Amino acid sequence: MGEIRLRGRPAAPGFARGPLVTLEARARRRLPNADPAQEASALRAALAAAAAQLVSLRSHTNGTGADILGFQLALLEDDALREPVLTRIAAGAAADEAWSAVLDAEIADYASAADEHFQARTADLKDLRDRVLACLSGDEDLPIAPGAVLAARDFPPSRFLSLDWSKGGAIILAGGSPTSHVAMLARARGVPMIVGLGISALALSGEALVDGRSGEAVIEASPETQRLFESRREVVTASDAEAAKLLDQPAVTRNGVRIAMHINIADPDELDRVDRATCDGIGLVRTELLFHRSADLSDEEAQYAAYRRIIAWAQGRPVTIRTLDAGGDKPIAGLTLDGESNPFLGVRGIRLSLLRPEIFRVQLRALARAAVHGCVKIMLPMVTVPGELAAARALLEQEVAALQNAGIAARRPPLGIMVEVPAAAIAVEAFDADFFSIGSNDLTQYVTAAGRDIAAVADLADPLNPAVLRLIANVARHGRLSGREVSLCGDAGGDPALVPALLGAGVRALSVAPAALAATKAAIAAIDVEEAGAAPLARLRSEADADG
Repeated sequence: MGEIRLRGRPAAPGFARGPLVTLEARARRRLPNADPAQEASALRAALAAAAAQLVSLRSHTNGTGADILGFQLALLEDDALREPVLTRIAAGAAADEAWSAVLDAEIADYASAADEHFQARTADLKDLRDRVLACLSGDEDLPIAPGAVLAARDFPPSRFLSLDWSKGGAIILAGGSPTSHVAMLARARGVPMIVGLGISALALSGEALVDGRSGEAVIEASPETQRLFESRREVVTASDAEAAKLLDQPAVTRNGVRIAMHINIADPDELDRVDRATCDGIGLVRTELLFHRSADLSDEEAQYAAYRRIIAWAQGRPVTIRTLDAGGDKPIAGLTLDGESNPFLGVRGIRLSLLRPEIFRVQLRALARAAVHGCVKIMLPMVTVPGELAAARALLEQEVAALQNAGIAARRPPLGIMVEVPAAAIAVEAFDADFFSIGSNDLTQYVTAAGRDIAAVADLADPLNPAVLRLIANVARHGRLSGREVSLCGDAGGDPALVPALLGAGVRALSVAPAALAATKAAIAAIDVEEAGAAPLARLRSEADADG
């Protein structure tokens, strides 16, 4: 058999070489009991066993992985999920049949969603379904040798967390999504991963080469392909090593322009793996995880403690904390609205916070209290009109005054906005914000009317689209003229191929994932923002200046 090339979508970068192991879902078989009471008892025992497994697994996991497992534990304890199963059992269904029917219905709902973020969540539900079925039947997953390239239709997050990746290995999926939880875990652990390879990937065997950067896997590669693969890996490894030399250095262009480099985080645990000397501060703290962790949305002390921990790590460097950006692809039980026909254009971000001021005020109180301990800035997401900024400012000032009147230390931090709605980017001068941060992900998506995670239109969701760059240049120009800080905190800032265009558009502060710091600094060091390479973007700036 000659070599077989498969091409999919990159989900986690890196190179791997190892035996291909196909993981097919196994049929779980058990003999049901005719007594509904005993079937209900069997279900409860299986749920308890599954919960114990997840607790054990979570005890050896931290960060995002622990939160994914915690989410599954919460589902197991949710009466809204188990009651329909018990109802079916009482009507005569076997425990495994009832459990599968209810979970499959939930999975189908998520899989039929128009947005890929929702579709990606099906993997978590399938993971939970299969774990409980295994507990009901007494089956166990077969062991996997370290270093293998694992092929599957999809891959459960808990299975990923149970494996030893220290000896290499990779994941290639027939389906899957780059936005799935397992893809997030793979990127965090440095495990190469490709998704969307098609069903043919499950019918192959032999040695596999995986290039997670390009999204290509080769089975039974020829000697020449193997040579090219190793050569490409060496080049990338050398490039990464060279970039790493700049990690603890300031970001400076070839012609001496200083670029501020900040990091994006979603979890305080991420800071345990980051040297603060490698960045100028934190440009984006996503606070959604705090709300997922707490069943009590009014837990001010938990939020305050989390912010204090982040501020202590920064040691005087600026920390920009985004208020709750729920809605869209980030639903939160008990908070976000259900049934919106287009949640990305619905009640999300600041719209939701202003709709639920009792929740928003708690977060503002925690932020104002934390602000006395460091250089804190508050950033509002999804701002569309100046009235939203004014309403949020009024609430913040009320809560600061209430805290101070009660003798509680509090400070009113600078209040800025994310510029991710085209209306805000076009009329940015109408917003009396203390600072601006360009959210390139949503801005690009909204300007091009193309979801960047929808494969069929992914090529259209291009940050280099002239319309997107024109808006970025407009915001950067306003920052220069008004003397207000402008940064960019979307994925575009961490893509070395896009950095020249962003600097050419006038951006002088970037906030990226910690893992992207070295490569971004290396890209900046190679740029002369005054040279001809930036001329088309400088022209956009000049046109905007002329219009002004």
